[in-house]
Parts: sequence; C-alpha cells; structure tokens
Amino acid sequence: MGNCCSRGSPAAEDANDDKGDAPKQAEGSPSSGGAGSNSMSDSIGNVLGRPMEDIKATYTIGKELGRGQFGVTHLCTHKTTGEQFACKTITKRKLSTKEDIEDVKREVQIMHHLTGQPNIVELKGAYEDKHSVHLVMELCAGGELFDRIIAKGHYSERAAASLLRTIVQIVHTCHSMGVIHRDLKPENFLLLNNDEDSPLKATDFGLSAFYKPGEEFKDIVGSAYYIAPEVLKRKYGPEADIWSVGVMLYILLSGSPPFWAESENGIFNAILRGHIDFSSDPWPRISTQAKDVVRKMLNADPKQRLTASQVLSHPWIKEDGEAPDTPLDNAVLNRLKQFKAMNQFKKVALRVIAGCLSEEEIMGLKEMFKGMDTDNSGTITLEELKQGLAKQGTKLSEYEVKQLMEAADADGNGTIDYDEFITATMHMNRMDREDHLYHAFQHFDKDNSGYITTEELDQALREYGMHDDQDIKEIISEVDIDNDGRINYDEFVAMMRKGNPEPNPKKRRELFI
Repeated sequence: MGNCCSRGSPAAEDANDDKGDAPKQAEGSPSSGGAGSNSMSDSIGNVLGRPMEDIKATYTIGKELGRGQFGVTHLCTHKTTGEQFACKTITKRKLSTKEDIEDVKREVQIMHHLTGQPNIVELKGAYEDKHSVHLVMELCAGGELFDRIIAKGHYSERAAASLLRTIVQIVHTCHSMGVIHRDLKPENFLLLNNDEDSPLKATDFGLSAFYKPGEEFKDIVGSAYYIAPEVLKRKYGPEADIWSVGVMLYILLSGSPPFWAESENGIFNAILRGHIDFSSDPWPRISTQAKDVVRKMLNADPKQRLTASQVLSHPWIKEDGEAPDTPLDNAVLNRLKQFKAMNQFKKVALRVIAGCLSEEEIMGLKEMFKGMDTDNSGTITLEELKQGLAKQGTKLSEYEVKQLMEAADADGNGTIDYDEFITATMHMNRMDREDHLYHAFQHFDKDNSGYITTEELDQALREYGMHDDQDIKEIISEVDIDNDGRINYDEFVAMMRKGNPEPNPKKRRELFI
C-alpha cells in the first residue's frame, strides 16, 4: 500500500499488560498544542522508535504551565508562525521500566488516533531527543475544569447537565473508537479559554489503552477518588470510565466527592462499601432526576451501569431537548460516510497518503480493524462490519451497511482488507500535511510535468481497480478549475482539502467573471 514507507500487519501484539498494585497516577499537568520538524541526527529514539529531532529548531520553549510525575508542560511558540501551543516534556531517565516506555508510546498512538475529535486536546506533533520525549499539543489557556469547580463551589443542575453532556460525549467518542481513558477526573479536562462558555477539552491519555469489546483489564490505574470498584477488584472494562464521570457529576452537584477518607486505602474501602450519601446538604434540594442519573452511573455492578449513550438519553441530561434523541454516530461510521461521498480520484489519493502514515498514527485504526476482523482472516466481511458497528452502538439497516462496505471495498472483491480499512477510516486532518499531499501528487504525475493528465488519471484508477470512463471526465470537470484539461498541484490540493466536490464548481466561478 503506497510506496512511501513500510508498516507492520494488523496482527501486532496488544500492549495492555499488568502494571502492579498501586494505582498509577497520570500527569496532572495542563497539557495541550503544534507541529513541525527538523532532523537532529539519524539516531533512532528508544521511545518513539524513529529519528531523533531537536524541538528547539522549530519551537521556542517558554514558561512552565504545569508539572506531573514524569515531566513538565511548558508554553511553546512556533518560530515561523508565532502560534502558541503547550509542550509536555517527558524526561526519559524517569521512564525506568519497559512498561513506562510502552505507556508513553501508547499515549502518542492514542492521541493520533483521536485527533480531530471535538473536545479532545489535539496532538500537533511528537518529538524525541537524547534526554526527553516532547508532545506538542493544542494550548488550553482557560486552565483546569477542577479550578473552575472550586471557584464556583458547585454548579446549578442546568449547568452541571450541560457540562456532563459534553464529558459523556467525549467518553462516547473514546469508547466508540476502541479507547478506554482510565483516568477521568476534573483535572484532566481543560478549558480552551477564559470565557464563561469556553469549550472543554479532555487531556492526559497517559493511562489510556486500546480495547476490544469483551476485553478485561487487571491493572489498577487511575486517581483514588475516581476509581471504580471493579478496578480495585482487577476485572474491568470501559464501564469504569462511566463510574469516574459519575463521581465527577456528584462533585459538580454537591461540591464534595462521594467516597472520602484520610488515606488512599480508606478511600478504596469506602468505594468497595459503596454507600452514597444523598441525605446531607445540598442533596435534599437536588432533583429526583439528577439523583437518578448519579445512582445509575455509580451502580457497583458494571453490567447494570449506564453506558455513555444511555446517559446521553437520560431525561435529566436531555433537559430542553438539547441532547440528541438518536444515538450519536461514532467516528468510524462518520469517516466511512465521508469516504463514501468522495470521487474515485480522491479515494486513490487517500490510499497513497495512507501508505505514508507512521505506525504511531495508524495504531488505533489497526486495533479497530483487528476488533472487527473476528475470524482473523485479514479481511472484514459484510457481516463482520455490521457486527462491529453494532458493538459500537450504531444501528444501521442492511442496505446502509452494504453501501458503506461497497464504498470502502476499493477492489470490489466483497471484503475490506487492512489497507482499504485504513484508507477509508483515517482522519481527514492528514490533508493538512504538505508532504503527504506532494507525495500523492507525484504518485499520479508519472512524467514529472507538474500536471496530472487524463491519461495519468486513467492509469492510476486502473492500477487500483477503480476505473470508469465516465468518472474520468467528471473528475477532470470537477477539479480542473482553470479549464485547461489537466490538474495542476494547486487544483489537486484544493480538491483534497475541501469537503466533497461540488457538481460543477466552474459554473459557479463564471458568475463572478
């Protein structure tokens, strides 16, 4: 697939090993930020497994924003654009075990996987030098949600419901993409700015893991107040995230945690006892519906606990009808729908770009492919796609699944292979990378003339089994803005970066002449 770089097959080993008894704490620093790269040497880093780079060639590192167990977060500024980001610097000498290194590697993979999702801090770039790993992320200047809760004391029910809706939508997104966060707490939600209605962003995926439906974890991780009882019993899945959010809701409404003690062990014992106080102030003044959703999120039995989509359809959350009545489309379904709407040329170009993506960028999709490919055949059948989307909470008719299948199945053999799946489900932010676009253009421009001709496009579509005479004429008509019968680089980039081609953009252009 592509000829830019080589990648492993989806049969890679899972990295969800046990991590010992004490709950492992993630960094509590406000990490958020940007990209760019300058090669420092040909030395391969022992954490990210790629050539080391000097981050200071691209960014100016500024004041400290926060500090955690493994490193420090600083403000950083892109030297060329002046844009500000946050840089989380993880000191390599503190990564004392193989597990610590795997955790950092997986954090980068998961952040790449979740890139482009609303309300999740965006990773702009990951760098490694001799001493550290640097994660450059979106800057959230509004600080931690926790600080705002303390400043307010507690939230009104309406404000708490609105905030919870956003938090649970984030959890729904993570779960539908095969990620369990494992350290949800107010400190790990940052505000983009200081406005009262600032967007909320989830951060710190240092303890997160990829998971498949039915998979169980045994390692005790997280922050004491928010740990679910089944985590303490070493047998849990994504339901543990809902418990953590339930604890957050209890705090939002009352200003204090539901399980409290002087020591960590005391907190764990209180969690295992499971007594929740709804009698002390302010609970008598809180609505029955609010208490109902808290109880159902803090059900000690994970099988009886509400799922993310069930929380979103609870009457208290749906106050004023703001929450959707229908389940949210998950990210994979949305991406398949986007892909289905594209012309054949753009699909082939995406195939070329998919071949250039690094292992860390596609690890999440690789895990999702393995989760859907239940018979480990290396391909996804119609039935497997249907079951895979259903497990993610998506209700689709046979006809709709068939349409998505046909869109992703580039070679028309009735199944989706690994390369086809990656191509159809990777996030469109890859279009912002100039090197990816230029490589794809060169792939089509066989004679290096600076143009893609009808013949070259015809050849490329035949190469990928997507040939159709009618398509060629329509594609040239859609993309060829200057009407010279061929596609230059600017026209190619415009096609790749905009949503989906209009039926005939030239006609609209002529109106302005």
